[in-house]
Amino acid sequence: MATTYKLVFAGPVGAGKTTAIQSLSDIEVVRTEASATDDVKQLKQTTTVAMDYGLMKLASGDQVRLYGTPGQKRFDFMWDILTENALGLVLMLRGNAPDPVADLRTYVKEFREFIDRTSLVVGITHSDQGGWETRRLVAAELEALGLPPSVMDTDARERSHMAQLVKALIYGIDPFNGTEAH
Repeated sequence: MATTYKLVFAGPVGAGKTTAIQSLSDIEVVRTEASATDDVKQLKQTTTVAMDYGLMKLASGDQVRLYGTPGQKRFDFMWDILTENALGLVLMLRGNAPDPVADLRTYVKEFREFIDRTSLVVGITHSDQGGWETRRLVAAELEALGLPPSVMDTDARERSHMAQLVKALIYGIDPFNGTEAH
């Protein structure tokens, strides 16, 4: 019998959550986009207001449900709803953001209870502008927060990049108790 898994993608506006899910999904992605307002308009024309949903079909017959959270704090009520019964969190950060480490701290704080029960992996998009130094700083901050430094540069448009990120998340799950191995 096929098993269904659930993963959640979170991160700031413009980090690539919707694009990542589109890259991985084997079905048309369900998107809840609205016209961007405020500061978000400077980054992109639309933004997720409830969730993105995609489905990855594995060769084994198993399926992975992919849920993307809104990046704006004002929609954070969706974060708890979407993380319910999920295996782990894929945190997407923009390497070209003014302070990716501050973004990391914000999202780890918001999702900490969930992360402590499950697993976390961080994907840095737009890394051509942030480079190796951003990845090093994010990894160091993860360790300072008591979390494994599971971080990699990624291109959300590339299915193979996103698949590696998902594999890294799954490898971080302890099969004996369903939580992250520290």
